[in-house]
Amino acid sequence: MGIEEKLPSGVLLTTVEGVAGYMRKASFWPATFGLACCAIEMMTSGGPKYDLARFGMEVFRASPRQADLMIVAGRVSQKMAPVLRQIYDQMPDPKWVLAMGVCASSGGMFNNYAIVQGVDHVVPVDMYLPGCPPRPEMLIDAILKLHDQVQSAKLGANRIAQIETLETEALAAIPTSAMRGQLR
Repeated sequence: MGIEEKLPSGVLLTTVEGVAGYMRKASFWPATFGLACCAIEMMTSGGPKYDLARFGMEVFRASPRQADLMIVAGRVSQKMAPVLRQIYDQMPDPKWVLAMGVCASSGGMFNNYAIVQGVDHVVPVDMYLPGCPPRPEMLIDAILKLHDQVQSAKLGANRIAQIETLETEALAAIPTSAMRGQLR
């Protein structure tokens, strides 16, 4: 017989991290950063057919100071990279980045001097969304997966320890260039 059975009905037990995570995930305010054809799919996801408002994302913010999720949709040129970084730096913490499309994720078919080969060279990316261009359903799925990450994120000193653990695991991982067909 646990404490849950001794409490009256209607009483909910949780942690501060749980409540904060729930509130953060339920109130994403995305910043628009549409650079190419993926931006059309991003705009479509906010329309009546797909309706991102169901997930707490009422409007896309034009000001980075009002946004906590940056969706980089499309290829990033070398000239645009400093602007992208400036907008990212102007966003308040906590902030997340979603790389939408193969061009934002890895440069796509544009393997030349003018295009950044992955937006992760400019800002830290939390979620990669493949496709050329990815469908609105895929964007919504990626946002829902990001919701799960945000809800389970720790706070304060626990967050610092979580980041250090994730960085240690990432540094210990085998680089993809060294895998050569291995499945892991």
